[in-house]
Amino acid sequence: MHTHYFYNEITDYRTAEDVGVVRPDKREILHNIPPTPDQEVFIGKLMEFAKSGDATILGREQLSETEEKAKMLIATDYARKMALDMRMIDPAYGDHPDNKASHCAKMIAEYYHRYDAQKGTQFVFSDLGTYQPGQWSVYSEIKRKLVEDYGILAHEIRFIQEFKNEKSKRAVIEAMNDGRVRVLFGSTSMLGTGVNAQQRAVAVHHLDTPWRPSDLAQRDGRAVRKGNEIARLYADNKVDVIIYAVEKSLDSYKFNLLHCKQTFISQLKSGAMGARTIDEGSMDEKSGMNFSEYMAILSGNTDLLDKARLEKKVAALESERKSFNRAKHETENRLLEMTNHLVFDKAAKEKMSEDWKKFEVAAGKDKEGNYLNALVLDGFPSRDEKVLGAKLQDIDKNVNTGGAPQRIGELYGFEVSVTTERMMSEGLELTQNRFSVKGNYKYTHNHGQIAKADKEAAARNFLRALEHIPQTIAQYGIRIEEQEQKVAQMQPIVAKEWKKEDELKQLKSELAALDRKIQLKLAPPEPEIVEKTTNVSVDVGNEEVLSKYSSTYGQTCPTTNDIVGKQLSSEREFMPFPRLDVAKEERQKGFRI
Repeated sequence: MHTHYFYNEITDYRTAEDVGVVRPDKREILHNIPPTPDQEVFIGKLMEFAKSGDATILGREQLSETEEKAKMLIATDYARKMALDMRMIDPAYGDHPDNKASHCAKMIAEYYHRYDAQKGTQFVFSDLGTYQPGQWSVYSEIKRKLVEDYGILAHEIRFIQEFKNEKSKRAVIEAMNDGRVRVLFGSTSMLGTGVNAQQRAVAVHHLDTPWRPSDLAQRDGRAVRKGNEIARLYADNKVDVIIYAVEKSLDSYKFNLLHCKQTFISQLKSGAMGARTIDEGSMDEKSGMNFSEYMAILSGNTDLLDKARLEKKVAALESERKSFNRAKHETENRLLEMTNHLVFDKAAKEKMSEDWKKFEVAAGKDKEGNYLNALVLDGFPSRDEKVLGAKLQDIDKNVNTGGAPQRIGELYGFEVSVTTERMMSEGLELTQNRFSVKGNYKYTHNHGQIAKADKEAAARNFLRALEHIPQTIAQYGIRIEEQEQKVAQMQPIVAKEWKKEDELKQLKSELAALDRKIQLKLAPPEPEIVEKTTNVSVDVGNEEVLSKYSSTYGQTCPTTNDIVGKQLSSEREFMPFPRLDVAKEERQKGFRI
């Protein structure tokens, strides 16, 4: 059983939308910021460091042996700090009107003034550069800009780290809900959970992106929450969530990864999963980012982002196809089951009709047209209904067949029998006799139980069972008609094909081509570079063989057809060789096939 099937077997997953929780919609805004000149220069240093491992490029001592193993984690950490603010790298760097703090301050001020009449509030999140009393931080820098550049009162801007106990935290939450505090800064751990200050929230700002989708959801949940009255009354019941991303940094890529992870998790929980695997992009808080992806993002290469977008489309179509196939498979199973029932029910109706015809031919009637009770009990000569009833009551009381049916007589050629069944009642094992009359099928009256007080009713039990056959036939007829209608409805569904298979194949083809492009372009530097030739040969990895071919063919390296033919294994790796007759400086650089 796959994980998502097992998960859905043991959980009942419901989202806020599923249970009808009224809360604002989230409107995500990816705010792209061009890198500052200092960031452009530092991006080049980061790329050089990722290639060489020379930490002095970043202004620090050479890496220790332990740090060398974590080189890409260090590079990832520097890239995150660089994207937030260059002063996170070195306090000597100066402010810039295009850095993330400046953009964020401008956006906060816009929302502040737009919802000033309603005292709209905002949350600002960052796990880097958090507030420390008496020290420079991104929090305090943005507050400075808000106060000095946009005229916002200092006491309306607070940091969650200022409040050390539950009482003071409750006080600032109350101030947010009242509109006395308009902007609240904090980290995921301190502000992301347990803060119900949503009543006036109009915007959430993400200066950085957390590692886990659940953390991002917790951050957004401070405003996208039931009880947000200002959003409901004045903002079309929407909350803006702004993600700040510096171009050529890891911001956008990391945010896309979170979205991919969240989509995968949501599909797993809801049972709508199309794919069974997820490519997380080799980036996390423990190992950092792999070299190829790191270099691509910092160089401004958009292939990885294009790949993420294609993967999202492919995942959506695969999920749709999976849902279609699952529904079709379920319909096929129901159709098969319904068809089997239909065959059985038609046969049962036919057999019951035979029994009824047999009864009608054999049964006598009185003057009123009622069927006569011609019950005969084996070894019992009386035909009197009261005497027969008393005998049946005696059999019911004293006979135990041990679970097997036992013949006791007949009625119009139909065998009459009794079967002793075991049953549990209040922890005690009891036995109970059930009486039936058998033709092609067994028929019972009163669930096979003989009347205990009325002897004539006991004697007429089997006649009543046979008289009920026409009603049973009619019920089968109704059921057969309903089943035939359902079969007619299901057959076109089973015959239907999913119409987007070609579109999915095309997207997968584009994704595969992009993957190959990424592998070729973004491969880490290799110690040796194989050069290109117009003739393609084989990397035999043997100097003697190469020397042999050189002496045989002169200075020109042989073609594949010259030396390979059809004798080499298909498992060999083919590489273009340099033309030995071409000057080294004129040779083109090589590539892998």
